[in-house]
Amino acid sequence: MVEDDAGLRAAAESLAAGHGPVGVDAERASGFRYGSEAYLVQAYRADSGTFLFDPTGISSFAPLAQALDGLEWILHAASQDIPCLDELGLHPPRLFDTELAARLLGFERVGLGALVESQLGISLQKAHSAADWSTRPLPESWLEYAALDVALLPDLRESIAHELDAQHKREFADEEFEAVRQRPPKPPAEEPWRKISGGHRLRSPRELAIVRELWLARDELARERDTAPGRLLPDASIVAAAGAMPRSRGDLARLKTFAGRASRTELDRWWAAALRGKTTDQLPKPRPRDPDAMPHHRGWAQRHPEAAARLSIAREALSAEAEERRIPLENLLTPELLRRVAWSPPKPAKGAASASAEQISDRLEELGARHWQAVITAPIIAVAFVEAKQN
Repeated sequence: MVEDDAGLRAAAESLAAGHGPVGVDAERASGFRYGSEAYLVQAYRADSGTFLFDPTGISSFAPLAQALDGLEWILHAASQDIPCLDELGLHPPRLFDTELAARLLGFERVGLGALVESQLGISLQKAHSAADWSTRPLPESWLEYAALDVALLPDLRESIAHELDAQHKREFADEEFEAVRQRPPKPPAEEPWRKISGGHRLRSPRELAIVRELWLARDELARERDTAPGRLLPDASIVAAAGAMPRSRGDLARLKTFAGRASRTELDRWWAAALRGKTTDQLPKPRPRDPDAMPHHRGWAQRHPEAAARLSIAREALSAEAEERRIPLENLLTPELLRRVAWSPPKPAKGAASASAEQISDRLEELGARHWQAVITAPIIAVAFVEAKQN
């Protein structure tokens, strides 16, 4: 257990002296704390051992980043951990993602516990995966769980890498790993309150104004208390209050669907927010519609039959290819990319009836597909588009 800067420097020296890749993991307090920062970082390297770092007592992870620079980091579901590791100044220079690799291999169960059991014959107890890792002191059983999560990663990586080579998917995996490693963070939403669960059921600007004010009041309180917003007041309670349009504080208090840990203790706060929503002149405006935006694919059959035919035939052909290659369809090519190229395929060359495989490949990569995905799927999509045009 490493809880201060001096301990981190010593651990960094030990990890730098080890050999082979380093297993890395992070534990957050999602659902308990306001943010998504790491409350424990684990690292294991052969001939060095396992180190558990407590970020709450460490001022800088720079010595650890320097010690691990140039090494391959093994993570499981890396996209979940990289953002909180980045906040500490830790970013993998090279990556092997055991969860993503398992998906490419077509494994039915890709959780860490399932993979360790199937590949290494070891059963892990995952009882603490959803624990509040901001707890201090951390229980010994939690620390043992956290240590095992990284100590077995190098052996798991070797087993999975062997399978990737056997199925001739190593190049696919390398491209996927690099895409995850370099993926930029999502930009913050301009109006995050609009993403509230169940908000789509509300239609009037006044209801949306109440949702906005309650959401903002909840967010302010959650920040002050460093608590997950949903623990104070669930999204469902905010939506229910907006839909009920309470006329008074008492009406809000009597609303059975207005529940949550702070629904009554902070009732004055919630009523003040609801009242602001009920009386404000600054009503939320409808989201501007992009005239060039792609419409929802469920309506294509009636309104855009040609695009619907391209999508249907291409999806069926890609499903067959995915099954043959033992790769989930969404990993072979995401549904969003397929819909986009089916909605707006490249213009055929002069004299050609349909876009060529090369044109579709270029378009897919422009949209964000990895090279290996475009190479495999573009010829299939090109044939499917020709078939759709002929039908």
